[in-house]
Amino acid sequence: MLTRMRNFALLVMGLCGIGPLLSAPLAPDEVAVVFNSALPESASLAATYREARNIPAANLIGLKMPLTQDISRADYIATIQNPLRLEFEKRRFWRRAKDSNNLTGPVSNKIRVLVTMRGVPLRIQPGPAPKEPNAAAAAAAAAAAAANPVAGRDDAAVDSELALFGIEELPVKGVQENRYFNKDKPINEAKLPFLVLTARIDAASLATCQRMIHDAVETETTGLWGRAYVDIANKHPQGDKWLEEIVTANLRAGIPTVVDRFSDTLPKNYPMTDAALYYGWYDWNVSGPFLNLKFRFRKGAVAMHLHSFSAQQLTNSTQNWSAPLLEKGAAVTIGNVYEPYLQLTHQFDILHQRLLAGYTWVEAAWMAMPVTSWQGIVLGDPLYRPFLHFDGNGKRLSRDSEYVALRQAAIKWQAQPAEQLKQLQEDSEQMNSGTISEAVGLRLVEAAKPAEAAVWFRNAQQHYFKTEDKLRQDFNLIAIHRAAPAGKLQAIQNLREAKLRYGLIPEAEALSGWLDILDPPPPPPADPAKTAPPPATPAPAKTPTPTKTKPPAKAKTR
Repeated sequence: MLTRMRNFALLVMGLCGIGPLLSAPLAPDEVAVVFNSALPESASLAATYREARNIPAANLIGLKMPLTQDISRADYIATIQNPLRLEFEKRRFWRRAKDSNNLTGPVSNKIRVLVTMRGVPLRIQPGPAPKEPNAAAAAAAAAAAAANPVAGRDDAAVDSELALFGIEELPVKGVQENRYFNKDKPINEAKLPFLVLTARIDAASLATCQRMIHDAVETETTGLWGRAYVDIANKHPQGDKWLEEIVTANLRAGIPTVVDRFSDTLPKNYPMTDAALYYGWYDWNVSGPFLNLKFRFRKGAVAMHLHSFSAQQLTNSTQNWSAPLLEKGAAVTIGNVYEPYLQLTHQFDILHQRLLAGYTWVEAAWMAMPVTSWQGIVLGDPLYRPFLHFDGNGKRLSRDSEYVALRQAAIKWQAQPAEQLKQLQEDSEQMNSGTISEAVGLRLVEAAKPAEAAVWFRNAQQHYFKTEDKLRQDFNLIAIHRAAPAGKLQAIQNLREAKLRYGLIPEAEALSGWLDILDPPPPPPADPAKTAPPPATPAPAKTPTPTKTKPPAKAKTR
């Protein structure tokens, strides 16, 4: 036992010197902070962020803006865009000149990141549709919009519009190319002076905004450690592929990852513990484990849910996704304020890979965004680097030790997966570690070895102390049966047995969620009053109501 514990200690200590190296991380003086001077708490929040990140006082910019979430294009130009240009000129942040296309824009720029504070308007509303002179013109316009639903739209996120605010005379309608998309170098080395990366410190309450700032700064001292949860909803191959890429990356990195590949999202009150990373889709409003009143993310967590209107608003912590995830303890997230269409939203796999490589939150998020002047926003401290200490070189906390060991095993035996698995199995048994046992089981599931995985999930169940962690092993085991071609009946039986074992704890409700899917309850008996035969005398005839033609539904981010 002492020998195995010593090996474990050496495993953790051996992490030093193995981590992401970036040649030019963002500096505080490359960040400008914009707040609404008409709202005292917006100014207060700006001061909090300035102090937390040592931003120069000269980089704080207060502008008097409307006190509403949504503003018109005219209000955006008059109260945000034009005054901000004047401030950049006055403070000599940039130098602008005409380019070969006769567009005036920045040719040098000291500011690489623009952070908007709570109180800065969120969305630019769509302008009124032009009136067509006749029915034929109206039909042609409708056909053009159906063929290219992006080109004619002028609604946008304020933050996304600000990314190119230094360039004059850009078209208002449609999207602009993000020249930083899919790059793999720091923004201050990318030679893109006309592009400013934007992020927002905003949430349903001022207290949550303040907590987001402090959590990001504090987590950087230790690094972000914990479990990942990936909820793949099988809605569209492109989005599913992004999530599968995250699972693969985590397997290589040694991040234990619970993967749900069933078409339904995770059930209400699912026992999600030690959640440091969450990627999922596709529900309109927050659901699943996040409805559990007890649930909290690990400090510094990165969490996001792919949906067309995930950031439609940020004031209600029970609606959409961005605000609720932050309210549940996430430090950062992303979202869409209006319908973005799947191919024009953040690509989760790129974002995740860039974070693992050590980039800041804002750089990773903008590397994952194909366009600007569109719908995507970035929420949270832009300078946050959750994997700054992915080499284990940060401050050590005992609660992270098993996750650090998993990371080291992935590094040390990357080219020897069989040896890596063997070492983890030995450490798990000698240390009685539920975390490592479950991680072994999850790896075996991904290796298509369900019978071997089941052994390790049962081991994890024996090693864990918390009831919620034990229950999750039941879900891991039931998922194996549920995924098997002839495993439905066994899954149903196991769900019923687990319901008896776990009684009335909140997380047990998740068992009912799966049971209702696999074995739906019978429909309620028919109401005799509603099924009574019609009266003998027919009702008087009515004039038929004209059928209303509904407009075609927008394509959702699927």
